[in-house]
Amino acid sequence: MRSILWRIIMLAAFVGLAFVLFLPSTPLHDSLPSFWAKSVPRINLGLDLQGGTHLVLAVDQDKAVENHTGRLAGTVEEALKKKNVPYVLVTREGAVGVTIGYLDEKSRDDIKKVVDDDFGVFDLASASDGRLSFKLKDKEVERLKDWALSQALETIRNRIDKFGVAEPIIQKQGDNELVIQLPGLKDPDRAIQLIGKTAVLEFRILDDSMDPAKAAASGAPMDSEVLYQVGRSKGGAPAPGNVPYLVKKEVLLTGEFLTDARVAVDTQYNEPYVSLTFDSAGARIFDRVTTANKGKRLAIVLDGNVHSAPTINEPISGGRAQITGRFSYEEATDLAIILRAGALPAPVTVVQNVTVGPSLGQDSIRNGVKAAVLGGALVLLFMFVYYRVSGLIADFAVFLNIIMLLGSMAWLSATLTLPGIAGIILTIGMGVDSNVLIFERIKEELRLGRTPRSAVNAGYDHALWTIIDSHVTTLITAAVLFQFGSGPIKGFAVTLFAGILINLFTSLVGTKVAFDIMNGRIRVKKLSI
Repeated sequence: MRSILWRIIMLAAFVGLAFVLFLPSTPLHDSLPSFWAKSVPRINLGLDLQGGTHLVLAVDQDKAVENHTGRLAGTVEEALKKKNVPYVLVTREGAVGVTIGYLDEKSRDDIKKVVDDDFGVFDLASASDGRLSFKLKDKEVERLKDWALSQALETIRNRIDKFGVAEPIIQKQGDNELVIQLPGLKDPDRAIQLIGKTAVLEFRILDDSMDPAKAAASGAPMDSEVLYQVGRSKGGAPAPGNVPYLVKKEVLLTGEFLTDARVAVDTQYNEPYVSLTFDSAGARIFDRVTTANKGKRLAIVLDGNVHSAPTINEPISGGRAQITGRFSYEEATDLAIILRAGALPAPVTVVQNVTVGPSLGQDSIRNGVKAAVLGGALVLLFMFVYYRVSGLIADFAVFLNIIMLLGSMAWLSATLTLPGIAGIILTIGMGVDSNVLIFERIKEELRLGRTPRSAVNAGYDHALWTIIDSHVTTLITAAVLFQFGSGPIKGFAVTLFAGILINLFTSLVGTKVAFDIMNGRIRVKKLSI
């Protein structure tokens, strides 16, 4: 009897805890005490139930490789200068090649030695006519493509976290795509702009050796290029006309040294701007750049567009800068978020953009609940009709199963999706199936002439490993679905996994307690099964 008492206490404790965890996720949360409603985690609704935005983005991995090759070309040139190796020029050739011009046989050998010793990612492609051509190894190209996809995922995740979307789903799909689900998002256009902006921040010096308009028409000097400032009216709205700037190609400082970017308001003109703060290394570089270029104009370039080009009146040693450009407050906020989260390694394009309305989500919830109630009611009715009182015991176990499943989902702050509701319905069926196995073994023992108590014990003992085997195989399936499935499939896997574990407990402990009480206190002579 002591064993029965402890199992009853354990079941009551689990059910009570499940109610405590689950109630704040129901419409009753407004009537609960504030300390209860606010301190207990809740079940989150997925995109298909809450509404929101579903995006599929393609990452331009080839562009990421091209950008990396261009940076490597600059690094190779710095290494040659540092080791006093004479050369004619160092340029990127194509997406994966670097070409180096040499003067004579000795400089050719010295260049090849520097590249081989310091840069193990290149293979020599050709050597002729005073030029050495190197190309990235195939393994390095694949690594860069994988890195670009992973880095894009993490950067977008950081941006969305700062954007404030609850329970977003961000994951890889295929070789070069990202799937993003933003439940409850009401402004998808703003999210797309926030997510898809590459946000490569550069500081460059303006080239005043030539008129920008003339350079745009006839060609810029070799070490410069023409960039444009998008015209904006007051308040941030785009205005017709782009202003050309002749900008040096050399990048003096990049956004990788940023530690903070936040919105501030110009008290004189009452316009928002983005205030930048650099780390110690960036502050030293900024100090050196502004000291060496006093009196010149410094272009602040974001994704190839000039946002502003202030004159350097004096050295700036505090490691701070500003980006102005007639922003609206919302635009300045989004730009600050993007800069804090970091730049995307490559451009991304929107392949699919689907918006799910909240009314459709409510219809899904209503239909899902109807299906769960109807399916559950039919199963429970069948168990009662076919197994009589024992069927009611199985129905009691199913009730415990559902309550503890919902409580566990709230405890894990799990996301409930439409397939997740299907997982709950499937769990009901699995729970009944376990009890059917046990009841059929009990009936076999009763036909052999055993007493109800011994038949129940033998039925549970003989069915134990069959039930465990079936549950373990289902658990493995749920784990695989969770690992490799997309958002809705993960929701199904979570409810299935938790439901199977709980069902194993309720089938072997919950129903057994009911039978033990009947046989211990009532001492039934004939089992209703």
